[in-house]
Amino acid sequence: MRGIILSGGSGTRLRPLTKITSKQLLPIYHRPMIYYPLNTLVKAGIKEILIIVSPERAGDYLNLLGSGKDFGVKFTYEIQDKPEGLAQAFIIGSNFIDNEDVAMILGDNIFEDDFSEEIKNFRGGAKIFAKEVPDPERFGVVKFDEQKRAEKIVEKPKEYLSNYAVTGMYIYDKRVVEVAKNLKPSDRGELEITDLNNWYLNHGELEVAMVQGEWLDAGTFDSLLRAQQIAKEKLADKMVI
Repeated sequence: MRGIILSGGSGTRLRPLTKITSKQLLPIYHRPMIYYPLNTLVKAGIKEILIIVSPERAGDYLNLLGSGKDFGVKFTYEIQDKPEGLAQAFIIGSNFIDNEDVAMILGDNIFEDDFSEEIKNFRGGAKIFAKEVPDPERFGVVKFDEQKRAEKIVEKPKEYLSNYAVTGMYIYDKRVVEVAKNLKPSDRGELEITDLNNWYLNHGELEVAMVQGEWLDAGTFDSLLRAQQIAKEKLADKMVI
């Protein structure tokens, strides 16, 4: 299993904090933000990790993280010249993925859960992780049927669908590159991760698991503030990096 951390984008929602640095390099308690998703992959046993960054911040990431030797892993870096959807990561990372299964985590997502077992036991298809939230309209939302099976996933629905948001941790088999290449851009001009997930869902190969612990998408001022407290209270003593 290979790993991807997607840390592109311009962080416009966090200006002026992100005027001179990347959102994912902002401090969360005692570590830069990117250490938390990195910690999630390293704890799960992933040794080869691709970090996708924006061109203007590439040097900052390289200075901070280096080759990965200090963390017992190997880093590869790729540039996302223009953020055109989360699914674009698999096209950018196609050479890195190289016919292997892959786990991708978003660089501003902070999890308390340990995904070691999910990654070790992955046997193909796709697996995503949902969490009940008070503001599902901010995310991709999954609707379940009466048997608690995923029925459909909608990106930022305008009408209520459910309270279950799709979090920024995804596991896919090697077909993900070709699936991503064949996606059509949405009305936003992006290759949507929701469309990618729905491809696997429509083929009967998508599993949705529930996030049990804390999950934060630290892309707003409020979630950034909450992340500081959660990191101090629940995550500081669980870091392996």
